[in-house]
Amino acid sequence: MQKVHLISGGCGFVGRNLVKRLYQTTQDRLLIIDDLSTGTAPERWFPNCVIEKTSDFEYIDQEKRILFWKGDFKNFLWYIRNEPQWLQRTFSIERFNDVYHFAAIVGGRSKIDGDPMAVALDLAIDAELFYWAVQHRPDRILYPSSSAAYPISLQTHEGAVALKETDIQFGGALGQPDMTYGWSKLTGEYLAQIAAKYYGLKVACVRPFSGYGEDQDLSYPIPAIAARAAKKENPFEVWGTGYQGRDFVHIEDCIDCILLAINHIHDGSAINIGFGKLTTFREVIDLFCEFAGYKPEIKPLLDKPVGVHSRYADMTYVTNRFGWYPKISLREGMKRVYDAAVKKLKENQ
Repeated sequence: MQKVHLISGGCGFVGRNLVKRLYQTTQDRLLIIDDLSTGTAPERWFPNCVIEKTSDFEYIDQEKRILFWKGDFKNFLWYIRNEPQWLQRTFSIERFNDVYHFAAIVGGRSKIDGDPMAVALDLAIDAELFYWAVQHRPDRILYPSSSAAYPISLQTHEGAVALKETDIQFGGALGQPDMTYGWSKLTGEYLAQIAAKYYGLKVACVRPFSGYGEDQDLSYPIPAIAARAAKKENPFEVWGTGYQGRDFVHIEDCIDCILLAINHIHDGSAINIGFGKLTTFREVIDLFCEFAGYKPEIKPLLDKPVGVHSRYADMTYVTNRFGWYPKISLREGMKRVYDAAVKKLKENQ
């Protein structure tokens, strides 16, 4: 029997890469919801996209396995909670098998630090999702938390450590997460555990670190740095000193680990998704400039928001329990991003 999956925020960076993976590896139907406030319209990222519009949604593939509904995910949940027959009447769908929940107020560091109250709206989105889920009862739910949920006290210049899953203890020490974004993701994880423990839902949580890829929006640092290296910017500006570090993991590895999580975790607990290596932004700049064949002067922008000093994952638990490890090296992944930036630069000239 053909399964039907719901993907909120399905046109965002992670969502659209998951959609393409599921379409390639299954024969399932996919309903993607996105208001395109930050996401990218399907015709710009889905291969051989064929738009067929109806009154309420669009098919975006020739096989008519992918349905796209443009709108606020909270509104969609309101419709299907208050008028359950709308789902059957509009989409010929009675229930969902898997739910992948990527709808969120997202953005780079400037958004997290610059508009924390808007980011706090993620609390409302997640609460609506789980409130609906305990009534609709899908087979499984994937909730993406974030490395921002970890205590910032473990990510300082003097005391940075590889963050392991047990550094967050519900019922014990939680610490101070990173701004309202970290709080919202921490709360979402708690709701996931409540849904699993008290309502019997199968829920998996993941804590991605700094995911990147060829089709990521320029509001994020890796594609932005790649684009500036492709233009041979000199001096090369970097937010802060550039010595702050992150754990960069390619989107293909992120999707692999997301699918592993939903297949094996059912109790609402969370696992890290990272490479397990701390890389500074200066090292990233050096790598891209090596690809570009020049060595610029580095110009620190000390007035820009930079977040915590060092954030990286301890991947021991995931490797020992599931035998999973990232397959794409930092050099290979960054070269892919750089090549994509060069291609785009030539197309725009």
